[in-house]
Amino acid sequence: MSSELGGKRLELLKEAVPAASRVAILFNPASIRSVHQWREIEGAAQSLGVQLHAMEVRQADELERAFDTATSEGAGALIVLRDFLMDTHQTRILYLAAKSRLPVMSELRDFVDAGGLMSYAPSLADLYRRAAGYVHKLLQGAKPADLPMEQPMKFELVLNLKTAQALGITFPPTLLILADEVIR
Repeated sequence: MSSELGGKRLELLKEAVPAASRVAILFNPASIRSVHQWREIEGAAQSLGVQLHAMEVRQADELERAFDTATSEGAGALIVLRDFLMDTHQTRILYLAAKSRLPVMSELRDFVDAGGLMSYAPSLADLYRRAAGYVHKLLQGAKPADLPMEQPMKFELVLNLKTAQALGITFPPTLLILADEVIR
């Protein structure tokens, strides 16, 4: 489902940073998941009037060059598409984003806790609670094949007010109302 949320992430980022007409997308093209997310975001970008800049990174030593290029090409914000490489180098990515003064949208709440601007994703707490319900049914004798597939029902928007202030961004009231959590 994460790839399907790419467009929504771009929409929320554009609402938070309306002046960002060019958004950089940091992703690993070797990750099938990231490629699907990239395509979803491309579709949403046209309707939002946003130009995208692909920051393809296959190895950590390519990060600085990617940020230099994004900055020189006028990116006003950044979306990080999640995979092992991006998760592993979160601290470095956030350092380079702060140095480049790029607000970061991510799927991972951890990015926001560590200094990113915002995240939007299914609620892990809700997913774990619902998974426990499935385990209970299985322990009661239900057959796995008889249990329906479910999609996430609850999504979380997390905003980092401290990062927003450092970047000179004022969240619109509509985003603040929608937010499940605002980190101060």
